[in-house]
Amino acid sequence: MSPIFTPCQIGPVELRNRTIRSAAFENMCKKNNPTQMLFDYHTAVAVGGIGMTTIAYAAVNKSGISFDGQLYMREEVVPELKKLTDAIHKEGAKVSIQLGHCGNMTHWYTCGQIPVGASSGINIYSPTIVRALKEDEILALVCDFGNAVKLAKKAGFDCVEIHAGHGYLISQFLSPYTNKRKDRFGGSLENRMIFMKMVMEEVMKAAGDDMAVVVKTNMYDGFKGGLTMDECLTVAKELEKTGAHALVLTAGFVSKAPMEILRGAMPLKTLTYYMNTLRFWWLKIGISIIGRWMIPTVPYEEAYFLEPAKIFRKELKIPLIYVGGMISKSKMEEVLKEGFVAFQLARPLIHNTYFINSLKNGDVEKSECKHSNYCIGRMYSVEMKCHHCVEKMPKKLRKEVEKNEKRWM
Repeated sequence: MSPIFTPCQIGPVELRNRTIRSAAFENMCKKNNPTQMLFDYHTAVAVGGIGMTTIAYAAVNKSGISFDGQLYMREEVVPELKKLTDAIHKEGAKVSIQLGHCGNMTHWYTCGQIPVGASSGINIYSPTIVRALKEDEILALVCDFGNAVKLAKKAGFDCVEIHAGHGYLISQFLSPYTNKRKDRFGGSLENRMIFMKMVMEEVMKAAGDDMAVVVKTNMYDGFKGGLTMDECLTVAKELEKTGAHALVLTAGFVSKAPMEILRGAMPLKTLTYYMNTLRFWWLKIGISIIGRWMIPTVPYEEAYFLEPAKIFRKELKIPLIYVGGMISKSKMEEVLKEGFVAFQLARPLIHNTYFINSLKNGDVEKSECKHSNYCIGRMYSVEMKCHHCVEKMPKKLRKEVEKNEKRWM
């Protein structure tokens, strides 16, 4: 049997195989509440053979949400989440939830207040004015992370994934690009890691002995002035000391180097087509004019994070989960042979929720996803969906899909 389909252990949790649906944003939570659509998608992925599926972008409180269709943790959502985790368990899969806070990547009309971050300033990618968190607010946020873990446990989740990468709040504290503080949370890397370590102490306490904790962390920020690979390795070693059960290795910064995370081209016509015209007319115009400069293309290739991830594998003892460009059986097996305990994937499971079983049964050797990134272009405004599931797509979007598919295949 391929090593892909052998069981693996992440902390106290055993997965039936080494596949994990990564925390790609679904945009399936109406007014920040779970929906039938969210239930149907993740149970379909479980039926399709995944080892563990991850509910994405759950904020630890309301100030941490970026989108109207995003979940945030509070007592009232627990019953519906419990129905979801029970259904996933019934299909033999485990289930995780990604917990984090968006920091400066939101708007007052989404989160209900002036966006907060490690430092004051302007996020030109939103764009929005940002207010620096006060120390008492930082301490309250640490508690919010712990409370969110407790709610996740109550809702039946096997695992939590703490988001400490991609320029979200923990990452904003870590990166010198977004952290200009003069107090104990700013300055040296040691100081910039204090918030992360406080969060992890609270998270590990809340998780206890029967819940797995993984952390998504950057290997580099991907631009001048951000965290370097050496600095990110120091961060990873600190996370190892916190008792986390595994790290998910990633890279990139949503507000500065977004396509470093995703690879390929952002489908700008798709992105602007689905935007709310009344709320974002000015942003649609801006993207149409300078979008390619704001969101530059980064070439796509299979397993695009593997080489830097191998460096981290040599330096760390903690189990590592690979993510980035997992589309073929041969490359998945290569990743596992390099010493990664499991791997994450999303776009192949947006294209086909049954992909894992298709691999296992020998029906396919590779995903049919051709990396047009249509699903990414629309998921910030409407529910995540692959273009082949969309009827009556506008001609201009169909052309964009075809152009991008030819480019990366």
